[in-house]
Amino acid sequence: MSLPEQLHRLQQIDCDIRKRQQELDEVVGRLADDRALATAESELQSTRAQMEELRGRQKTLEWELQDLNEKARQTNAKLFGGTTRNPKELVNLEKEAVMLKGQIGRKEDSLLGLMDEVEELEARLEAITEEHRCLKEEWDVRQQTLGQKKGEIEAELEGLVQTRSGLAGQIDSQALTLYERIRMTRELAVAKVERGRCQGCHITVPTSQWQKSKAGNIVQCGSCNRILCSE
Repeated sequence: MSLPEQLHRLQQIDCDIRKRQQELDEVVGRLADDRALATAESELQSTRAQMEELRGRQKTLEWELQDLNEKARQTNAKLFGGTTRNPKELVNLEKEAVMLKGQIGRKEDSLLGLMDEVEELEARLEAITEEHRCLKEEWDVRQQTLGQKKGEIEAELEGLVQTRSGLAGQIDSQALTLYERIRMTRELAVAKVERGRCQGCHITVPTSQWQKSKAGNIVQCGSCNRILCSE
């Protein structure tokens, strides 16, 4: 293998390394992308907190209603039990009974409305919980699949890097330095010569240049400065 061909082969390996590294970066990014699951978890926690707050309010209303009913029972017992005979006190008890009845009615309405909210939120919580469960299962499967793919790509990269290191060790140091310098400004440092044209810039290469390249010498394109490789 001539020196230009060695450099061209090195370039192919570098392209493969870059491609595999891009694939690895994408896989790593997908492994870390838990936005959908995090959003579902946040919504689940928020809905659970809402449910806890509503149930707390419901329990408070039930206690308040229980107290009002007990007060109403005691008031009615005094009003209709025959133990109270004072007309003024009876009038006050009657007013209190009417007031308590109104309070009980309003409290019952509030409790019924709150129970409806709880029922709706329970259905929503059940749906969110199921959605979160499905997303978690998908996440676990994806983590396993992508984790395996990550390992495979890393193994390929390691092999490519070793192959590159071995090949680079066989190449003339000055030619390798030139190759690396050109790579700093151009994606491809080596260009094939086909039908007398540099495939990097598609400009015709003088016959003497591509013949020198074919003979195994390092020749750069006069137009794009890439190293020419002629088979």
